[in-house]
Amino acid sequence: MSDLPGRVKINEEGPREGFQIEKGPISTERKVEFIEALAETGVRKIDCVSFVNPKRVPQMADAEEVLARIRRKPGVRYTGLWLNLKGLERALASTADVIGAIRVTASDTFARANTGMGREETIEEQRRWLARYREAGVPVEWGYVMTAFGCNYEGDIPVELTVRMVARILELAAEFDVRLSSVYLADTVGHATPRDIQRVVGAVRERWPDLTLGLHLHDTRGLAVANAYAALQLGVAEFDTACAGLGGCPFAAHSGAAGNLCTEEFVFLCEEMGIETGIDLDRLIECAWLAEDIVGHQLPSKMTRGGSLTALRRRLAGTAS
Repeated sequence: MSDLPGRVKINEEGPREGFQIEKGPISTERKVEFIEALAETGVRKIDCVSFVNPKRVPQMADAEEVLARIRRKPGVRYTGLWLNLKGLERALASTADVIGAIRVTASDTFARANTGMGREETIEEQRRWLARYREAGVPVEWGYVMTAFGCNYEGDIPVELTVRMVARILELAAEFDVRLSSVYLADTVGHATPRDIQRVVGAVRERWPDLTLGLHLHDTRGLAVANAYAALQLGVAEFDTACAGLGGCPFAAHSGAAGNLCTEEFVFLCEEMGIETGIDLDRLIECAWLAEDIVGHQLPSKMTRGGSLTALRRRLAGTAS
């Protein structure tokens, strides 16, 4: 327990990764409403949209309009995701806070399903992104290894392959004289267990002891919070999460939305362990209720039903007095 971080950095992914997999229509106005509500909770980065082919991901067809309509809160970054150079150009032409990332995939099969490019083709695509980042003056902050723990097409991903993909990210960064703030290991399909977190994070740390790591976790098999706890014990202090447990990748060979690490459940876990998040949990739970109203069905979050212990303790203290 001595390696627990004193504070964690949380990147909110609900509006982007959450809404992209919903089948029913979601209006631009409601997307903006949700993003603006999240900005009032204390989160400092909200991934709002994906700049992807609207024929493949129709919920993201209004990406530019969503970003243009947001009433921005100072200190919050409103970002988007792209999977190819065309998407990057759309991001640059929009009002998004464009932050560069180097994205590679451990599973070759998933890479082709997700972007139409294999593992090695993706490396070449990253070189094109890095050249465009440099030309446009875009800061490059993160590396991402998708399917770092497993894949629904290929099964278990060897730890050595994930380590090799981290090396490729760092080689690309060095090639373009970029210093990354962190590298994220993404459990894109919810394949990981706490043992996997320990093994993979341990192997990467053994190779690069000073490299800051983050995690992007999915709750496909109900272990996202357990995996986050295992990572916290290893000192990992950066996480992607999604309010209400929204989310899931449309190309991960799942039936139905898999769900990401739920923001309010993770914030609750951290608060109870004495780890600072900078996020107002009660407001976040209100956002989770709002998300359910927007999508029109129950979402995975347990905090919407159980509430926070802080609120319960306040009620009990008031009753006792």
